[in-house]
Amino acid sequence: MTGTLYLIPTTLGDCDADAVLPSEVKAQIRRLCYFIAESPKTARAFLKVVGSERPLQSLAIERLDHNTPPGSIDSLLAPVVAGQDAGLVSEAGCPAIADPGALLVRRAHECGVRVVPLVGPSSILLALIASGLESQRFAFHGYLPVKTPAREQTIRDIESRSRRNRETEIFIETPYRNGQLVEALLVACRPETLLSVATDLTLPTESVRTLRIGQWKQQKPNIKNRPTVFLLLAV
Repeated sequence: MTGTLYLIPTTLGDCDADAVLPSEVKAQIRRLCYFIAESPKTARAFLKVVGSERPLQSLAIERLDHNTPPGSIDSLLAPVVAGQDAGLVSEAGCPAIADPGALLVRRAHECGVRVVPLVGPSSILLALIASGLESQRFAFHGYLPVKTPAREQTIRDIESRSRRNRETEIFIETPYRNGQLVEALLVACRPETLLSVATDLTLPTESVRTLRIGQWKQQKPNIKNRPTVFLLLAV
């Protein structure tokens, strides 16, 4: 019999884990001794906060990041196939969304491993429900291109898609580049297009604002170096 792969949500920043993780989720995390993480260092810090039934030094934490060769997935999953339970941990929020964990989850299904998603914060869904934008139809685009011509063209493309499909387009950026992305949005989008900016979700400094592009031009958001989710709806 195979083990179970638990998809473990983490906090979205420096906040009290008790405020965002149910007690049963934390109890399940404490029972595990094998983890697969985007960053073992970050995962170990998270586990120190949540706690463990075993000494932290005895926990096995393997790395799965964007540099992990696809051929290594089977070796990471081997203990689970052999019967050991494991936890997949992302850098922040829910694993397998905008991180390399999805490949491991897919392979787990192919190997007949039970996959269990645990309840916790997802910045994408929190931003969507707080935005007031279309929530019946939406698409997540991850990171947009960094270079200016390609980025502005991509923004125009997803704005057209939003208008055509009447759906909300969701995307993110590395926090230190938030300002450049905002400038690109103000240049590429129509004044009447709605843009929601959701920053520091679940943290004391949390802010979610939805305005039209024309309004954002008059009051640019202060989001430098702050984790942010962007949502766009062409109207």
